[in-house]
Amino acid sequence: MNIILFDDPVLRANLLPLTFTRPVAQIRIGIMTIAEKWQTISRELVSHLTQGYLQGKFPQHLDGGDNLYVNGAICPTPELLDQIRHLPVGGTLFHDEILVALNADHLELRSVDEVYQHNTSKRIQVELPAHTVVRHLWDIFKFNGPQIREDFKLVTQGRESQKISDPHTVAYKSEDIFIEEGVIFKAAILNAEAGPIYIGKNVQVQEGTVIRGPFAICEDSVINMGGKMRGDVTVGPGCKVGGEISNCVFFGYSNKGHDGFLGNSVVGEWCNFGADTNTSNLKNNYSNVRLYSHAEEKMEDTGLQFCGTIMADHAKCGINTMFNTGTVVGVGANVFGAGYPPNFVPSFTWGGSEEAQTFKLNKFYEVAEAVMSRRGLAVSEEDRKIFDHVFEETKASRTWEREPVGTTA
Repeated sequence: MNIILFDDPVLRANLLPLTFTRPVAQIRIGIMTIAEKWQTISRELVSHLTQGYLQGKFPQHLDGGDNLYVNGAICPTPELLDQIRHLPVGGTLFHDEILVALNADHLELRSVDEVYQHNTSKRIQVELPAHTVVRHLWDIFKFNGPQIREDFKLVTQGRESQKISDPHTVAYKSEDIFIEEGVIFKAAILNAEAGPIYIGKNVQVQEGTVIRGPFAICEDSVINMGGKMRGDVTVGPGCKVGGEISNCVFFGYSNKGHDGFLGNSVVGEWCNFGADTNTSNLKNNYSNVRLYSHAEEKMEDTGLQFCGTIMADHAKCGINTMFNTGTVVGVGANVFGAGYPPNFVPSFTWGGSEEAQTFKLNKFYEVAEAVMSRRGLAVSEEDRKIFDHVFEETKASRTWEREPVGTTA
C-alpha cells in the first residue's frame, strides 16, 4: 500500500507563504511533520502529490499495491488509518466538505486535479478531531500542544528514555519526559506536569533553561543559556533558540538565539531573528487578531485573541525588530529598520519597516549558501527552481515601483 499525501488546493492556499516552498504535509506540528506522522503510524511508503514546481524535490513514489491518496493537511489517527485502509476501490472519505482520502487502486494520478476527478458516488463521511485538520496558518500553533501529546505516544511507545545524569537538572513528573541519546543538560528545570516533554538526539539544554510541557525539541538543536520555554512549543531539528518562547513552532534549521519574546508564532526553515527581536501576540484592545491571507489577498480575522508572527523559509530580521500583532513575513524577506514592519512583508523584501526594496535573487542565493554551508548543506538545483518560481509568483505582492535592488552587505 502506498500513501500519497496530496495538496488540497484550498487548504494549501490558506497555508501560504509556508507552502510556497513545501507540500502541505511537510508542515511540522507536534514533534513530527505531517508526512512523518503518516510514515510512523502506517509503516507504509509515504510520498507527495504537490505543485509541479515542488514535485522534483518532493516526488511521488509508488511501489505496487493500492495507491491511497490522502489529504496532506490532515494528521493521522489510528481510527482514520483503519478507515482509509478499508476504503473500497474508487471510494472516498470526506470530512464535511474536505476530501480526506481516495482509494485509486493501482492508478497513478499525476495531479491534484486528477484526484478530484476520481471523486465518485462512493462517499463516506468521517468525523475527525478538530486538532487533526490544519486549515489555517494559526492552526499550526493552536493545535501544537495536542499534537505534541499525540506524537509523544507514537515516538516513545515501547521505548525507554535516557536518564538525566546532570545532578543540577531538576525534573518534575519525569515519567512524561523522554530523552534520546546524546542529550546534554546543564542546570535546567523540566516540568512535565502540564504536558509531556520530548528531547531529541544530541540536543544541548544549556545552563538556566526552564522548560514547561507540552514541549518538543528535535535532534541537534540547542537551547541557549537562560531560555524560557513556556509550553506548547516545538523546536525542529538543527535550531538554536533562547529568550522567552510560548506556543510556537520552528520547522527546522532556524535561530532565535537571543533574548526577546516570541509567542503564538510559526517559523519556517533557515530563518534568523536578530538580538532582542520581540513579537506582539496580543492587541492593546484585546480584540481578535487579523492576519494577511495570500488566498484572499487581504487581512483575515483569525478569531483568536493571541496571534504573533508567521515567518516563511529563509526570512531574516535585524536586531531590535518589533513585529506587530499578526504579522506575516514572506519567503526570503530580510526585515530591518526603525519602527514596526508592516503586518504583511512580501516575499523577497529588503527592508520593510520604512521604504522597501526587492531582494534580488542573486543576492538572496549568496546569503542562502552562506547560511546553509554552516550546517554542511548547500542550495540544490531543485531548491533554486523552487525559489525562482516563488520569486516570479510573488512579484505582484511587491508593489513598490522600482527595479530590484540588492544589498552590499
